[in-house]
Amino acid sequence: MCEVTIRRAKFKDIPQLDKLLFEVHKIHSDIRPDLFTVGEKKYTDEELERIIVDEQKPIFVAEHNGKVKGYAFCIFKQDLESKSVTNIKTLYIDDLCVDEDTRGMHIGTKLYNHVIDFARKSGCYNVTLNVWAGNDGAMKFYERIGFKVQKIGMETIL
Repeated sequence: MCEVTIRRAKFKDIPQLDKLLFEVHKIHSDIRPDLFTVGEKKYTDEELERIIVDEQKPIFVAEHNGKVKGYAFCIFKQDLESKSVTNIKTLYIDDLCVDEDTRGMHIGTKLYNHVIDFARKSGCYNVTLNVWAGNDGAMKFYERIGFKVQKIGMETIL
């Protein structure tokens, strides 16, 4: 395994986060060009600045040799209004990416382990995420590190 530091994202990380956001968006737009605009990314730099300081939306980065080589965008979720579901606290992984040049170096596993430890310390019941059908590499990775299917989204395109 390579030497990697996992830490909270800082404003100085935005250019490297941008590179990774474009990488992961390309995967999504290749799979579903009907839903994802080619050549775009999920967040603007201004949105990233707001998210970085939002305690309810922690971003963790994996740093290797002084460069951000992966990230996990997370969101705390808890339904305190519904009577039909319990009010468990969940840490949702909104986006996870490892630089394509460093895949296979266990950076994703280190990010995942950090997120799990953070969620436990934060009093969460579970950690969840979504993965797009067709993103087979991500699906295999998530299954390998212990994720199980929680629910399945389906669609009919008209």
